[in-house]
Amino acid sequence: MINLSDGNYSITKFKKCNKHLVDLKKISAISKLSWRAMEKNYSLNEYENDLIKITSTPKQYSPIIIAIGAGFACGGFCKLFGCDWLSFFYTAICASLGFRIRFYCNKLDINPYASIAIASFSATTLAYLTHFIPGSTTPWHPLLACSLFIVPGIPLINSVDDLLSNYIVSGMTRAINTALMVGSMSFGIVLAIKICQVNDFTIINTRPDSSYLIYAIAAAIASVGFSTIFNVPKRLLWVVALGGIISVCTRNFINFNLNMGLPIGSFIGAMLISIIAIKAVHYVHAPIHIITLPSVIPMIPGVLMYRLMFGIINVNDMDTLAFMHIFQDGIIASLTILAIAIGVAIPNIFARKYLSRDKQKHFNLLLAKKLHTILN
Repeated sequence: MINLSDGNYSITKFKKCNKHLVDLKKISAISKLSWRAMEKNYSLNEYENDLIKITSTPKQYSPIIIAIGAGFACGGFCKLFGCDWLSFFYTAICASLGFRIRFYCNKLDINPYASIAIASFSATTLAYLTHFIPGSTTPWHPLLACSLFIVPGIPLINSVDDLLSNYIVSGMTRAINTALMVGSMSFGIVLAIKICQVNDFTIINTRPDSSYLIYAIAAAIASVGFSTIFNVPKRLLWVVALGGIISVCTRNFINFNLNMGLPIGSFIGAMLISIIAIKAVHYVHAPIHIITLPSVIPMIPGVLMYRLMFGIINVNDMDTLAFMHIFQDGIIASLTILAIAIGVAIPNIFARKYLSRDKQKHFNLLLAKKLHTILN
């Protein structure tokens, strides 16, 4: 629903959204167009023509590049979970193939949630097969990360942002879409581990013992990989990579070194990125979400979510102690996801008045120049 009101008249338009896609390059282009239209005194037709050009522009990354980026993003996740480099490449290959399968399902107009289930099933099955290949010291880790390209991190963060900003209808719509995506992904993963008869990967050690240099490399790979999926402008890839490094290393330092817990570490990491982005937008000339969202995606607690799913489907075979561990993983995962979303949203919400004030000053300056031109 779009509403335009000038105080005297109100126009409301409803339009059905068939696909919830993320294209951050188009968001950046529209943001620039709005200011360019003011500076160059665009007519309505000129503005509409430029807007049509933006909407009809194809993605800057080819489907193959996006699939490779998605694969390496999941590989970066796997490395953050403590896998070795061989498992990193296994994860990247399985995730890339799973992403391509989802691409072809969408191309055949298969239901988007069914496409997610098929892709997660395929990627998980392929990851299971890699554990038969000798050489890796962490053969089960690819199962934990191969489907994380589906995790709807941006819709989830946007949902919390909308709800905190009192945009209830939009926030609930995004929340429901997120729940359907997670449910579809869970179904595909659960089906795969049942068919493959995976005994138990809740005992896998996922505490990374690498140096912060390895954390930084893995976080940068994951952030840039996800950026290809979200169509982040190429000129901002280094910014997103740096943001991923800052968020993940901050999270790990607070969680592992200060022992303050994963939710608190994730919250501070996300909030730090959001605060930095408030100033960075003036230098990179891009909307704030283009910097913050891809930067915090590598902090999504995929392992804990997987353990919770595995525990739910095997609840009849668990003793009380094991069930309590699974329940604890679920609580931590939920709190961490909420902490990331709130950490990104809160500084942005409080800074909106500050950002709006600067925008209004710029707008008034442009308006004064126009009036001066017209009068002269």
